[in-house]
Amino acid sequence: MNEKLNVTIAVTGLNNTDNPGPGIPVIRGIRDSQKINARIIGLAYENQEPGIYMSELVDKTYMIPYPSVGKELFMERILQINEIENIDLIIPNLDSELFTFMTSEKLLRAHNIQTYVPSVEQFEERTKGNLSDYGKKYGVKVPKAICITSYADVSRISNEFDYPVLVKGKFYDAYIAYNADQVVNHFNKVSAKWGLPVIIQDFIRGTEVNVVALGDGKGGTVAAVPMRKQYITDKGKAWSGITLGDTNLLDITHRLLKETKWKGGMELEMIKTINNEYYLIEINPRIPAWVYLAVGAGQNIPEALTLLALGHEVAPMTDYEVGKMFIRYSYDLIGNLSDFEKISIKGEL
Repeated sequence: MNEKLNVTIAVTGLNNTDNPGPGIPVIRGIRDSQKINARIIGLAYENQEPGIYMSELVDKTYMIPYPSVGKELFMERILQINEIENIDLIIPNLDSELFTFMTSEKLLRAHNIQTYVPSVEQFEERTKGNLSDYGKKYGVKVPKAICITSYADVSRISNEFDYPVLVKGKFYDAYIAYNADQVVNHFNKVSAKWGLPVIIQDFIRGTEVNVVALGDGKGGTVAAVPMRKQYITDKGKAWSGITLGDTNLLDITHRLLKETKWKGGMELEMIKTINNEYYLIEINPRIPAWVYLAVGAGQNIPEALTLLALGHEVAPMTDYEVGKMFIRYSYDLIGNLSDFEKISIKGEL
């Protein structure tokens, strides 16, 4: 590719706060590309998502409804925006919206909009409630877990688990509970936010290690970079991390991508025990918020995903810099009230 590819890309997940979405790091990777010249369209759910006001990264932003309004209304808004912007590619970055985009691929393609997301089957088999079966199917150690839907199920936990346990939402959030009362407390918070079921998972002691990866949908690994979290916020998010040269972790990643034929970005969250055992605790079915570390280490995953989605060949990336660090920081973004009013009233900025 001698000339830069001119493309219009819509990106979700602009909530770049202490619980950051992947949207802004994805955009930064695309902006760093020497192969892509992109017009970036932000798709925002709330009028105070910081990415809306980052004019150096986002060219135009539109408000969109939450997927909970239903696929028909959600896609109606996407296609309205497309009439104005002629979108070439949408990169969804939030678990809660992925199902809507996956089941709308044909509709989007009919309007010349590409996506690069896993299939519904791939998405469903790695959900938290199905993770135990996933581990058995693909030969990966997975902590014991059950799904609960009511307070009555809490009594099962002391019979089936040793405390502490993890209480997890079906999309996001995980809390450690040391007794039944704490399980009930976390159950209330998680179910109110993400609905049922709530997942109870065995707490595995060790070091959390993660991998960001990109699969080509045919069993190949286009990119994979492992890291260890150096500092974790009270929301369980990595505030700093460092790339690892962990060949065992990479071998697990390559094998899972090969056997599942995963298409798109993913994050493997694993626990490495003191005995060097690896337990898969979660698979996030999209690019994670720390993806810019991979870009900085030598693998521009947002660029590669964009090129693959638009039908270009991308050679597998195998090299990256071990010991590369990222550290997040707070930054006061100064804007105008008039911009806030425009996005709130007109639904675009």
